[in-house]
Amino acid sequence: MDSLNQMLSTLLDGAVEVLDISPDLYDTAVERYEEVGTWLAEHGSPGWQIYPQGSFRLGTVVRPGTPGGEYDIDLVCWLPLHHESTTQEKLKQRVGDQLTAYRKWKQDQGDTDGPESLEPRRRCWTLGYPGFHLDVLPAIPDEDHQSTGIRLTDKDLRKWQRSNPIGYADWFQQRSELSRRILEKRHANVADVPTWPVRSPLQRVVQILKWHCMITFAKDPDNRPPSILITTLAGHAYSGEEDLFTAVRSVLDNMMGFIEKHDGEWWVPNPAHEEENFTDKWNEYPERRQAFHAWFNEIAMTVNELATMEAKGLDVVFERLSKSFTPDPVRRSYERYAARIGAATDNRMGATGLLSPTATGPHKTKHTFYGQHPSPRD
Repeated sequence: MDSLNQMLSTLLDGAVEVLDISPDLYDTAVERYEEVGTWLAEHGSPGWQIYPQGSFRLGTVVRPGTPGGEYDIDLVCWLPLHHESTTQEKLKQRVGDQLTAYRKWKQDQGDTDGPESLEPRRRCWTLGYPGFHLDVLPAIPDEDHQSTGIRLTDKDLRKWQRSNPIGYADWFQQRSELSRRILEKRHANVADVPTWPVRSPLQRVVQILKWHCMITFAKDPDNRPPSILITTLAGHAYSGEEDLFTAVRSVLDNMMGFIEKHDGEWWVPNPAHEEENFTDKWNEYPERRQAFHAWFNEIAMTVNELATMEAKGLDVVFERLSKSFTPDPVRRSYERYAARIGAATDNRMGATGLLSPTATGPHKTKHTFYGQHPSPRD
């Protein structure tokens, strides 16, 4: 007989698998990243390096929760400059000029796979494609945090902001207990976007929390907690649980204990760069902290209620999940689960036929994500 934890783990795992980016769109996004990155590496000054950051690198991407919402792939464009030799404005414009040249080249070639738009954002440049966009973050070395610390642009601040995407990804990988991977390269300055043939429990936990958060703040995006905050707290709170629902409960039980207060200010430091505070906006906008706590209380209450439904049966558990999460992915997961246990109308816990507790991410042929940019003469 399947336990309640197994049932909930299977339903949640199957639902969040539905929300994962499709293999075809994933391949397309990586190919565009590869081409843009190679253009920047070849046409920028010597030493430019490009590498991914964010949910694509971490393996925690979730389908956008709003109609017309797009997946995004974040990449860093690193220039070997000292911060005293440039300004944030000049750095951003320098990268923007290369992206403008790339887009024009694609248009002049008559290519239909080029970016539909190029727009400046607060910290990055955004290249728009059907179904997704690339956010290109200009950055330079942070001499105070060797070897992977960076300084980055921010139009609203005079002071250089600091981060460490590579160090953060290494920390998250360690927390996820992921196996080491051998990476192949075809362009030395364009780093790989990792593939995740199997999602770890922590990756799935983060996807579930981000999914619920997107639903909660669908009409209030300004107060939605940043994904990096949720990911960091979950990473700290995760204790190696293999069962997905148990991992979700454990993370929710412990994650709030990693929110600190330093000299009257709320603080959740980047594990790879102690000077970066993922709750800095809470100190400026108290309503954002209140919104975070309201969301946390809601999802914790939902999970605790689900944990009490031992004798309620599959259909009742499905209905409860559908009230708090997007109904369609839950329904599709429910139908797959019910079909495998032969209990679509039985309304009792069935035996046999669990989906994998760490269901796979994008299934695709081997891809090294490095490619030589086509010559303008081609």
